[in-house]
Amino acid sequence: MTTVIMRTTARIVVPIVLIVAISLLIEGHNLPGGGFIAGVLTSTAFVIVYIAFGLDFLERGVLGRDVDPGKTPSRDRVVVAYRRLFTVGLAIAVGSGLVPLALAHPFLSQSYVVLEGVPLYHHLEIASALAFDLGVYCVVVGGLLTIISVVGAE
Repeated sequence: MTTVIMRTTARIVVPIVLIVAISLLIEGHNLPGGGFIAGVLTSTAFVIVYIAFGLDFLERGVLGRDVDPGKTPSRDRVVVAYRRLFTVGLAIAVGSGLVPLALAHPFLSQSYVVLEGVPLYHHLEIASALAFDLGVYCVVVGGLLTIISVVGAE
């Protein structure tokens, strides 16, 4: 059983951690480890939620699904979703490396586009490496949350 202080702290800290994770994912294509560290931070936010509200909170509180006694347990459905996220991330990461090969460029070659007139940034450089970072992000989040959910259920 967690305290009111823990739950209140989680409600304040989790959005901040997720915003920092998204920022690292977007800006990280120019720096090493953008997708990986963003995935670790996102997983950390989920762990904080799990500690404060319990493992079934995502299913009941966020997704609004009821736990039926005769059906598949909610944790199993969440773990399946995490595994799918892992698989999709792996496909995105591999695909981002194979697309340059299809265009007669070396594996994992990258290019970029500069967007002008973006609010807050004025101009934003979007690199094709962002697709690889997004794939890594999904692999890290899916893998870590699968492990956390399975181990936490024991």
